[in-house]
Amino acid sequence: MSAKDYYEKDFYKELGVGKNATSAEIKKAYRKLARDLHPDKNPGNKRSEDKFKAVSEAYDVLSDDSKRKEYDEARNLMSSGAFRGFPGAGSGAGPGAASEPHPRSENVTNGATRGMTRRRSIGRLLRER
Repeated sequence: MSAKDYYEKDFYKELGVGKNATSAEIKKAYRKLARDLHPDKNPGNKRSEDKFKAVSEAYDVLSDDSKRKEYDEARNLMSSGAFRGFPGAGSGAGPGAASEPHPRSENVTNGATRGMTRRRSIGRLLRER
């Protein structure tokens, strides 16, 4: 599961439970949805199959205490804006937002290139000896 999944998908909403739901409530909601959406019960229904997969993924994360804690922490960090505002990150408007490069990024890149060129030149000189 990627970090992107953690902040883009609302697993609580998929299962129809609140963020403070107990393990028993999560399990009960999952079993009901899984029974209703199972592909054997809805053959040929692609929408139902996709929903079943989403519900199963949500249950996989929320039923495991460590995964649930990690998911909750990632969602809280994203909602608080903790991952926005780094230099070169653009406006921080979220995935897919148009962003401008950081004004000093060109200087940093050029400086790094000059440094690499110097190291290569020194390496060549040493090998030629």
